Amino acid sequence: MLALTSLTLSHFRSHLRAELHLDGRPVAIHGNNGAGKTNILEAVSLFSPGRGLRRASAADMVRRPEGLGWKLKAVLQAPDQAYEIETWSEEGAARQVRIDNKASNQIALGQICRVVWLVPVMDRLWVEAAEGRRRFLDRIALSFDPGHAEATLTYEKAMRERNRLLKEQIRDAAWYRVVEAQMAAAGHRIHGARCSAVQRLTEAQESAETAFPTAQLQLVQSEGEMPGSEADLVQALAEGRVRDMAVGRSLIGPHRSDLIGTYARKGVAAKDCSTGEQKALLVSLVLANARALAASEGAPPILLLDEVAAHLDAGRRAALYDEICALRAQAWMTGTGAELFAELSGRAQLLKVDEVGGVSSEGSA
Repeated sequence: MLALTSLTLSHFRSHLRAELHLDGRPVAIHGNNGAGKTNILEAVSLFSPGRGLRRASAADMVRRPEGLGWKLKAVLQAPDQAYEIETWSEEGAARQVRIDNKASNQIALGQICRVVWLVPVMDRLWVEAAEGRRRFLDRIALSFDPGHAEATLTYEKAMRERNRLLKEQIRDAAWYRVVEAQMAAAGHRIHGARCSAVQRLTEAQESAETAFPTAQLQLVQSEGEMPGSEADLVQALAEGRVRDMAVGRSLIGPHRSDLIGTYARKGVAAKDCSTGEQKALLVSLVLANARALAASEGAPPILLLDEVAAHLDAGRRAALYDEICALRAQAWMTGTGAELFAELSGRAQLLKVDEVGGVSSEGSA
């Protein structure tokens, strides 16, 4: 099992202080819009590497008007042991991490806690820009490989430096060699992790009995193909300098990749599917991610499903809840009314969130 058994929020978003005691079952959170439901899911997302499900800065998460900083504490029950985790930010500074009362970092956090989410802003994933699909795939790759985040940061830093050289029309090859070597090493690793993630999702969908449609996935480049090795990427970057200098940016690498999805049974591109079908494909991929992690890590990830129930009919809702319970995953779900979770029929903890005077409060319901 991988689950939070306690969670404390202090001065986080709309929550002045909240203490939740959990038993490992799914958590169904309901309340009016603006009550602070998603803020709880965001807090849980911060027990994994990165900026959380809203991709917000640490300064944006602090409760106003106090502006004192925020702190989250949890007990994580992992398959092998329990961990006490704290993460916090003071006066808008970068968030810090402590595991079992020892200073730690976000990479270590990713090694013990895997969190996967589906939020409303992702509903247009298949029809909007490729950047969102890369980010979606990177989050999945990160769940399999906690070092993926470090490779991404290294690549982006090196690419920014190369782009600066290109914009300044620097032609001396010596200026490029080191930065292109860094881009190639990190870029090859990123591409490999993404390809592996696509393969694992494909296998997890093929082997599953599920009510959700299979999404056929393909990782492509905006033009041409991704070089097959680190050395090939180094060569491609060197050969592309003149062309890249003309536009002032790097035109080859994993930052030019895109994830193409197809509704397999119908043979229809995901971008051309109905809104409901697009949502079902995303749910299918999140469940496939959870199944793949359960197989490789001994436990499914913690799932965060924000307002997913409201966009599914009763039959699909029941199927989703059955699959979550069969996986034995701690899924945190939100919805405006308790009736959206009726199909769980006692298989989840029900939590009601209210908001009075700008302060969120929680209670069992």
